[in-house]
Amino acid sequence: MSNNDFEAAVRREEAYLRNVHPTPDDIPGCMKLFDDFLSCNIVGKQLTSIYRYGHTSVCGPKLAEFKFCMLLKGLHPEEKREAWIRRRAEWWARRRLEKSSEDVWDIRTCVI
Repeated sequence: MSNNDFEAAVRREEAYLRNVHPTPDDIPGCMKLFDDFLSCNIVGKQLTSIYRYGHTSVCGPKLAEFKFCMLLKGLHPEEKREAWIRRRAEWWARRRLEKSSEDVWDIRTCVI
């Protein structure tokens, strides 16, 4: 993945996220992110994860999102929105440019 590809993907994701989250009230608050982190750690979800994947759920990224939100508390709401959009755009860009389970499938060009 080249840096130019990554920056282009980030710009596309930022444009999309700005449309989806047009105001600062549209981004998730710190309490929502904290609730997401706590719900990741409940026994039922952990047992489901062990059953499906053979290991407990990885809740570290949810905690990191909460911590990031807490760092933004002192910013103006629009600055907070922009920082959140940039972080999410980088996350989505990395996901889209890295290998995934979908890479094993060939795109069909004709109907069988």
